[in-house]
Amino acid sequence: MIEKLKERWNVKNGWDVLIILIVFACTGFSVLYVKRALFDLIGLTKESPSWLRWTVNILIILPLYQVILLIWGWIWGKFTFFWEFEKRMFGRIGGLFKKKGAGV
Repeated sequence: MIEKLKERWNVKNGWDVLIILIVFACTGFSVLYVKRALFDLIGLTKESPSWLRWTVNILIILPLYQVILLIWGWIWGKFTFFWEFEKRMFGRIGGLFKKKGAGV
């Protein structure tokens, strides 16, 4: 499994894979705490309409996740890896909205 991740992420050793996994874990936990605090601040509860909670998640929490991922990546010395990771991810997302055959 580690070898597959090394190849997929184009990293040199197992320690790099471990650090990357730690960064993802730290980001996930951080976002949970920030989300909870933000929902409390704006008054969203489990009883709030689900469409509203989903809207806040997509419009605020998702971009915040990306920023926190870069911060943790910087703290752990992997900012460049995560910056490239973000660019690839947004490129894929942007590709979903391009018209097929456009520019041909």
